[in-house]
Amino acid sequence: MDEKRKPDGIVLTEAQKRSRRHRSIAIALALGVLVVLFFAVTMVKGPAVLVRPM
Repeated sequence: MDEKRKPDGIVLTEAQKRSRRHRSIAIALALGVLVVLFFAVTMVKGPAVLVRPM
């Protein structure tokens, strides 16, 4: 096969790759904050989380 043929699909520029990386980091941080928030609320509520009204 020809080693120098054009790649299939879309080729991103360096600016687009950098933008994608920054966006991915922002999403990961937001998800991490949400996980920590849920954990903190669960710890504050304590055992009452497991008590269901009948």
